[in-house]
Amino acid sequence: MKILVTGNTGYIGPVLGGRIKAGNNNIKLVGYDTGFFLHCLTAVDRSPDLNYDIQYYGDIRKFDKTILNGVDVVIHLAAISNDPMGNNFSDVTDEINSKASEEIAKKSKEAGVKKFIFASSCSMYGSTDNNKKKESDSLKPLTAYAKSKVYMEKALEALSDNNFQATCLRYSTACGMTERLRLDLVLNDFVASALCTGNIEILSDGTPWRPLIDVKDMVRAIEWAIVRNNDCGGNFLAVNVGKNEWNYQVIDLANTVARMIPNTTVSINKDTIPDKRSYQVDFSLYESLAPNHLPQVSLEQSIGELITGLNKMNFKDSDFRESEMMRLKVLQNYLNNNILNKKLYWV
Repeated sequence: MKILVTGNTGYIGPVLGGRIKAGNNNIKLVGYDTGFFLHCLTAVDRSPDLNYDIQYYGDIRKFDKTILNGVDVVIHLAAISNDPMGNNFSDVTDEINSKASEEIAKKSKEAGVKKFIFASSCSMYGSTDNNKKKESDSLKPLTAYAKSKVYMEKALEALSDNNFQATCLRYSTACGMTERLRLDLVLNDFVASALCTGNIEILSDGTPWRPLIDVKDMVRAIEWAIVRNNDCGGNFLAVNVGKNEWNYQVIDLANTVARMIPNTTVSINKDTIPDKRSYQVDFSLYESLAPNHLPQVSLEQSIGELITGLNKMNFKDSDFRESEMMRLKVLQNYLNNNILNKKLYWV
């Protein structure tokens, strides 16, 4: 089997590569990435990119369809990958996350790819009431990032047929330690802040809801999508990926981190603008379809692995929100040094 992973040198790709290649010598793994975060390695003894048999570097807006020759499965991770970047680069987010991603799906189908696995997001539910959102519920995307996920799901639904299976994994909010750690994720931020400053400052009133999923469990869902048959969800499937018990309020996440890191205080910024991105999600469909690939990494395990990983890095940067551990800062540094242009093409 030949598998192409786009956006493989980001946050998820290192874990995904290691997991797929473990004991699977019959799989040829191909990576394709623009390389924005290639240098952002964290707590590594060996480059995770060595798990990829072939590595291409390029912008998906200029994707060469010959790369798809002989590919059986495409795992599409490439994207402007969070709300801060999407808000700063809304036009580019539309170009990359929506239009270019749709073109890759079309080229994949034309090339005879059998399965297209898309990293979607529960953020498309936007602001909701206390009812847990099911896949059949209405979508209310509030940001450029979330809107791009809705666009791509609709595009894949139109393309899918019995010969081109599309699986859209609507992920919970990511967390956990990887070889390219991000600290612009709520739980990761809280752990880093507690270790460096002894305080967690919540940048909202603490009440918004977030479902959480560790990156290892995100990869576990991809493994399921690789082997999924059409009689398990159809030729097009959009499914919430997470666990019903792992819907948390932000204040609960902070308090759990504080319990695990002694002498940590929690403060709430009462003057901040309320965060409208609050949603609880129902994961019953995923539980019924993928009983052997359900999330396994608990909140406490994710926190523990983050603590271990950050300590291994001797991480002590109390100003980490201005560092390259924040994906937006990486792009801004490139722009300031005239390495990228405003359309996020390499100069």
